[in-house]
Amino acid sequence: MGIFSKFSKDKKESLDKGLEKTKTSIFTKLSKAVAGKSRVDEDVLDRLEETLVTSDVGVETTLKIIGRLQSRAAKDKYISTSELNSLLKDEIVQLLQENKVEDTDEFSIPIDAHPYVIMVVGVNGVGKTTTIGKLAYNFRKAGKTVLLGAADTFRAAAIDQLKIWAQRADVPIITQSMGSDPASVAYDTVKAAMARNIDVVIIDTAGRLHNKVNLMNELSKIRNVMQKLIPQAPHEVLLILDASTGQNAIEQARQFIATTEVNAIALTKLDGTAKGGVVIGISDQFKIPVKYIGVGEKMEDLQLFNRVEFVDSLFT
Repeated sequence: MGIFSKFSKDKKESLDKGLEKTKTSIFTKLSKAVAGKSRVDEDVLDRLEETLVTSDVGVETTLKIIGRLQSRAAKDKYISTSELNSLLKDEIVQLLQENKVEDTDEFSIPIDAHPYVIMVVGVNGVGKTTTIGKLAYNFRKAGKTVLLGAADTFRAAAIDQLKIWAQRADVPIITQSMGSDPASVAYDTVKAAMARNIDVVIIDTAGRLHNKVNLMNELSKIRNVMQKLIPQAPHEVLLILDASTGQNAIEQARQFIATTEVNAIALTKLDGTAKGGVVIGISDQFKIPVKYIGVGEKMEDLQLFNRVEFVDSLFT
């Protein structure tokens, strides 16, 4: 069996299509970087560095990749520019695999976490509600029972939007009126999940509060009340980021990671941007697994992130 055999043809095609804009942008820049050159030298590496930075890979991660290629060039003495694409792909895969996160193609949960509680965080407009709906759908499709909790009670629209996605995903939802205590919604949701023997609980949270202190206090309060019912909750704090914002997504990640205990990341809207290189930078810089990527509008277009498959699609 090949390394990509576990991925279905449909998922592969969806990923390839979703990364089309990023792929076109990177290949155009790579072509310019090696124009008129037959071997990889310092000039080519300088151009490649610019290519990666302007593809939103990020300065820190770019310097790591360039350093690896420089070492390889010194060791092998001669590397032709025709080899650069495969070498670049290989070095990025190795860099991402150092995060020691197991890739999977299944929407599964640990056997010792029941219900498995996911608290979703992120600013407004990044696709948070959409991602929750798609997550719920994919978990349900995988045979799991799911319950949503509308704990973003600061906006009536947030509650209404989550209700719509609950209907689309065909899963139940716990809501209270706008202005209610978000922690109370989270508590009621987890309590209901335990009573109903639900497998997966997904809690939405406010996308924006007045300042970092307010945000930290609110998320801490939600966490604390859930832990009264399940000491390990939330098992997953999932940060949603919009890939189309490029370096702004990296800055948002930095702020949320400093504020709360993020242990998983989802990157949305990859299909609408040429800035897909940000996935590489975020995965490398924060050592927090990019767990999900959004590569299209359909429910199935929220995919579990597989580093090898992603880089293969990006550079093939």
